[in-house]
Amino acid sequence: MFAPRTIAWPLVALFTAGYLAPYLLPTTVGRLDSGLPLTTTQAGALGSALLLSSASAGFVLASRVERIGARTLARVGLTLAVLGYGTAALTGSVPAVVVGALIGGLGSGTATTVAATGIAAQPDPHRTTTLGLLGVSALAGAVYLTVPHLGPGHGQPPAAIALTALAVWPLTGRLPVRTVAAHSPLDGTRLPHRRSGTVLAAAMLCWSLAQNALWGVSGRIGLAQAHLTEATVGAVFAVALGAGLLGVTVAGAVGPRFGRAVPVGGGTAVIAGCIVLSASAADLTSFAAGEIAWNLLYPVVLSYVIGLAASLDPRGRWAVLVGSASSLGTAAGPLTGSVLAERAGFPAMGAVLAVGLLAIAVPMTVVALGAGRRSLPVVEIPVETTRAYDTTAAA
Repeated sequence: MFAPRTIAWPLVALFTAGYLAPYLLPTTVGRLDSGLPLTTTQAGALGSALLLSSASAGFVLASRVERIGARTLARVGLTLAVLGYGTAALTGSVPAVVVGALIGGLGSGTATTVAATGIAAQPDPHRTTTLGLLGVSALAGAVYLTVPHLGPGHGQPPAAIALTALAVWPLTGRLPVRTVAAHSPLDGTRLPHRRSGTVLAAAMLCWSLAQNALWGVSGRIGLAQAHLTEATVGAVFAVALGAGLLGVTVAGAVGPRFGRAVPVGGGTAVIAGCIVLSASAADLTSFAAGEIAWNLLYPVVLSYVIGLAASLDPRGRWAVLVGSASSLGTAAGPLTGSVLAERAGFPAMGAVLAVGLLAIAVPMTVVALGAGRRSLPVVEIPVETTRAYDTTAAA
């Protein structure tokens, strides 16, 4: 299916290293909560701070990758990830863990920004994106299966992220030192379709917030409401990640042949139903059904949103900005989910999030319909919208 010589494997690896931290965030937060003298709210706030640090790297560096050089920035990002997450994993001091998490988040965001910019320049960016999503999903699934068997403590998830960054670092030698372009991706000509791009960015912020608000407490739903063991919850999430791999593969095979409006709008509506099912789950069957269906559909819808953002500007500038806005929503998600769950309960939280998703599906569909009537070339690059799976956080 994929010709090895035509694939930018360093970008795939960098993509995986950058995305792994958000994918593992809730289990990281759960371990911080159980392994350190932190409350659930404090641990969730630390997780949100980590993601905000990652998002800030996207906003600051997206216009500077060409100027500084992909190789240099990638090595800086991976080094920060190794040092930051490694420190967080090896120390029991809360201040040191906080500083390490923030530094690690900055490194993850830097790696993701370099990967996104490089993938946009590939002859077949969709294929590279698909491989990156497959890689991070498979690796995260392996971590979720392994962590429950490694004993208590907060260090296992950040250690896995640090080791991944360390393993990817040698591959950066194949990245360019500096491009010859005179202008950065966000410099030069005025951004086209500003209204549509702004609407899509705002919608994606809310879309990511809703997704991660539930993902941030999914483990607690499984443990406290569905009365499952940690190992069972981890197994459900591993199967769900496998379904996500299938969804990514299907999205890559189907492509834009059916347009974007129906997959974006209709897919978001179906995801809202999955959220309601997961949040109200009271046993293994309903919990597994909601989580697996969610993971199957999420990457499919995301791939079309990626293409939609890129279609607004063939140079990929809107894709970068929409991705950074999405990262902000991802950062706010875990804390939002925790607050809603504590005040209203899991089922009510799911209903609120589902209504919000149905509301933002409307403007996203309108933007997709407008983009479908235009003839701009399509460049597909990844949006940093990630889900994460909490297998350790106690109620």
